[in-house]
Amino acid sequence: MPALQIKTIDDLKQTRNIGIIAHIDAGKTTLTERILFYTGRSHKMGEVHDGNTIMDWMEQEQERGITITAAATTCFWKNHRINIIDTPGHVDFTIEVERSLRVLDGAIVVFDAVSGVEPQSETVWRQADKYHVPRLCFINKMDRIGADFQNSVQSITDKLKTTPLCLQLPIGSETDFKGVIDLIEQKAFIWDQEESGENYSTVPIPETQKKQVQEAREKIIECAAEADDKIMKKYLAEEYISSEDIKKALRTATLNLQVTPVFCGSAFKNKGVQQIISAVLDYLPGPLDLPPKKGVGGKKGEKVSCPTDFEHPVCVLAFKLMEDPFAGHLTYIRVYSGQLKSGVQLLNTREGKKERIQKIVKIHSKLREEVPYLKAGDIGAILGLKWTKTGDTLCPTAHPVSLESISFPEPVISMVIEPKSSVDQKKMIKVLEALQREDPSCFISSDPETGQTLLMGMGELHLEVLVHRLTKDHKVQVNTGPPRVSYRETILKTAKEVGSFERTQGEQKQSARITLKITPDGDLRPLVFENQIKKTIPQEFVSAIQKAVEDSSYAGILMGYRLLGVHATLQEVKYQGENEEAIQTALKVAAVQAFRKALTKSQGQLLEPLFDLEVVTPDEFLGDIMSDLNARRAKIEGVSLENHLQVIKAQAPLVHLFGYATELRSISQGRASFSMQMREYTPMPDRIAKQVLSGEKI
Repeated sequence: MPALQIKTIDDLKQTRNIGIIAHIDAGKTTLTERILFYTGRSHKMGEVHDGNTIMDWMEQEQERGITITAAATTCFWKNHRINIIDTPGHVDFTIEVERSLRVLDGAIVVFDAVSGVEPQSETVWRQADKYHVPRLCFINKMDRIGADFQNSVQSITDKLKTTPLCLQLPIGSETDFKGVIDLIEQKAFIWDQEESGENYSTVPIPETQKKQVQEAREKIIECAAEADDKIMKKYLAEEYISSEDIKKALRTATLNLQVTPVFCGSAFKNKGVQQIISAVLDYLPGPLDLPPKKGVGGKKGEKVSCPTDFEHPVCVLAFKLMEDPFAGHLTYIRVYSGQLKSGVQLLNTREGKKERIQKIVKIHSKLREEVPYLKAGDIGAILGLKWTKTGDTLCPTAHPVSLESISFPEPVISMVIEPKSSVDQKKMIKVLEALQREDPSCFISSDPETGQTLLMGMGELHLEVLVHRLTKDHKVQVNTGPPRVSYRETILKTAKEVGSFERTQGEQKQSARITLKITPDGDLRPLVFENQIKKTIPQEFVSAIQKAVEDSSYAGILMGYRLLGVHATLQEVKYQGENEEAIQTALKVAAVQAFRKALTKSQGQLLEPLFDLEVVTPDEFLGDIMSDLNARRAKIEGVSLENHLQVIKAQAPLVHLFGYATELRSISQGRASFSMQMREYTPMPDRIAKQVLSGEKI
């Protein structure tokens, strides 16, 4: 299919940047594969279970049958360009969803028609809320035994606290699912049973569903009337309202996050996919439909607008890094303003360094297509950048601007990793640093007691994938220790201390004296710094002190874990010296000294990561699973019956969830399943804390 040539700003009305997001195994990748097939981008449907999908191109993704890294592609439908990012559903790879949603304009949220809203569905929904991303819902797997469209829609209302609006109804369900009813056009679509699903028939609405259709359509018109005054007048006057008017009003409501249109189908059985593609064009925004991105620029840090305008100075956000074995260092970007051209030099505003744009490419999964430029509204990648990291902004030196960066989750688990030989030592560190650049939720640190290298991540699967990439993809031979929890520390008492530093070089004397108070902060958030100095001192000196204290908070007194729940107050500062840089150094040393001395008096406490756990099991295994959870210090929040299965909701410390998947399979003969996601850090019971501090196995 020929590429759509974007020549003017008006043509951006025919561009969509969307993501496919969902809980693991809801059918995201299968839906994306069908979209690529029907839009003519691919000529064969890939299947997750066969390991031959276009979007899951990594060896590990094909082996495990899950999406690990967000993959981008472009397709065309009804003279529109659709840029798609297929994201992972597993909680360990939530960073991929976070950074994708940061640059996308809209999203399709996929739900399993049997399970409805699942734990990771809630997580990705909150992430989309955070970035104000308009969404469509696709109730998938309507052909599965136990599929229930109405229950799934109700779970969206109950669990996601949003307003779903059904624009389709299914015809049949489970093995009898054969088509959908379009409530706006008042047509029914029945798919024939051929494998590709390209052909379907338009038939009258079944008599048995006419009343249900009338009631559902009335809700749609009421919603459209609330969003559009003209439709409201027609509605009250009982005048005819056209389908186009309804769609226009619902589009406005969707963009304003007032409603979320709901569609249904079976991606695996090739039913309902063409309709959801058309819905992307009808209801999700193009780059011109959203307000300009705001950034900070200039010497005074004033707000700067970055409109979707080809003539505006270029502004680019880097949202993902990847080491390509053939292409080299690849930086995924979204262009918000202007035109990005090969050969130009741009400023990385975080680093304050210049980057030369050598080669620009469009992405189709693992394939690259070199292009001379990208324009506002485009998503693509740049090859060969040196300094740019995830969340960085690139712009002209004459028009500096920093867009809001991307926040990364804290790692909750770690393992010791060491090279098998001295030959692997340098290579291991180099590869680990590259992996950390690619994946900001992966951290490399050193054990303060043993000096061993620690690989830190979001879960056991995350660490498994990282080690696999290290050993298989990069051929580094390593030994690993068992996974262990990444704890945090806090304080229980207020403490106040003085730190000082004094040095004489030649005839010059540099000295600093700082009084710092630390108090417990019940919110258990990262360190909060407050300046209470009444006299005026240079802001750069205060900033230097603040950074020194913040950096020092990454290592607590008890076991060297990061501190949470600490409020540091700067109460007094004295300094002497002629050289500004030397004074800042003296202030930093004094600040760290005051902070560390205060920590020794503040009575430290260990914090452990607490996870939300949801276990789905047949009734006969409920008792054994509950007993096992109690032994794991789990707090049972509730048990409910859903689709003939027992659903246990609990909270449990991560330290007791290692190996839980294997144990659950054993208890339930492989018939139970579970999902978990990080909830919060919470104080550890004294008995367990003593065991951890003494090095005992829990």
